Amino acid sequence: METVLLEGNEACARGALAAGCRFYAGYPITPSTEIMEFMSRELPKLGGMFIQMEDEMGSMGAVIGASLAGVKAMTATSGPGFSLMQEHIGFASMAEVPCVIALVMRGGPSTGLPTQPSQADVMQAAWGTHGDHPVIVLSASSAYETFDLTIKAFNLAERYRTPVIMMTDAIVAHTREAVTLPDADVEIEDRPQPTGTPEEFMAYADPGNGVPPMPPFGDGYRYHVTGLCHDVRGFPTTRSDEVDFLLRRLLSKITRDSDRLQWFDRWHENSETMVIAHGCVARAALRAVRQVRDKGLDVGLIKPKILWPFMSTTISNVLDNCRRVLVPEMNFGQISREVERVNQGRCEIVTLNKVDGTAITPPEIVQKLEEMQL
Repeated sequence: METVLLEGNEACARGALAAGCRFYAGYPITPSTEIMEFMSRELPKLGGMFIQMEDEMGSMGAVIGASLAGVKAMTATSGPGFSLMQEHIGFASMAEVPCVIALVMRGGPSTGLPTQPSQADVMQAAWGTHGDHPVIVLSASSAYETFDLTIKAFNLAERYRTPVIMMTDAIVAHTREAVTLPDADVEIEDRPQPTGTPEEFMAYADPGNGVPPMPPFGDGYRYHVTGLCHDVRGFPTTRSDEVDFLLRRLLSKITRDSDRLQWFDRWHENSETMVIAHGCVARAALRAVRQVRDKGLDVGLIKPKILWPFMSTTISNVLDNCRRVLVPEMNFGQISREVERVNQGRCEIVTLNKVDGTAITPPEIVQKLEEMQL
């Protein structure tokens, strides 16, 4: 094993390369730019291709094109750059083009606080593009976790043929820490390939698991790619039965695997009071939980690594076994609303929200936890 000093953005880029990413198209934007800079240096050494595009819309278009040609592809962005990508993210969802978007959150709206941290893009990551669409969103809290989850992001994109949003924030992205990298090949997945002949190939037919095979362009399998609702051959359709089949399949290919998508870390999970936190706030929460437990308070922590689809099963189990929950987050309450939705009045939900561009600290969480015990 190799131990190296990495910041979160470098760990993201290394994870992408380890997962087999060989194409990157992007546009520099704080605080994600180091991902692009790393890929510009390292991709050519591995026979890959890096290209700086004219903007974030062009970046997503290039990523989609590379993925259709059979190459694992990604981009990275933040804030308004992510907003500009939404139309193409919707296209990739409808056309079922696997790709990874690293989203390094910063303060907003608009240009906002480009160098300050935030967690206010949680809802946009899930619902930023219009229409009901499949989406997977991961959240990392450390440099190593960023490396690990970036690999998993590529695996999920390939497995389900969908865009995957790999979220960090300005703190995780720029915190430099020791990371022990695996010395063996990591487990990676590749998109499903057709087993029949090109003549019988139906590009969007359901093979039984909701995920059609995806041959690269140029391999003899011809099919049509469109953002319009389409039939099993890929050609546009307005037939209600074909539209209904398509949209239900797009969603169910992920929801049917919800039990496989319950990724989280836990500490003292059967405590009377539980904290639910992700990203950089989860690290502050862990320090706070350890401090209040030293004072005799019965407090535990759940740290989700998948935010969408929301881990309702895991959170429901937490709510069944505690009296109260604290949800600290650097926004006005985007995850806490999902917790409330699952809670259905079972226990008390308390929020701790901060939107001034500074991190939620362990003392702030300790204070809130102590107030909750009164």
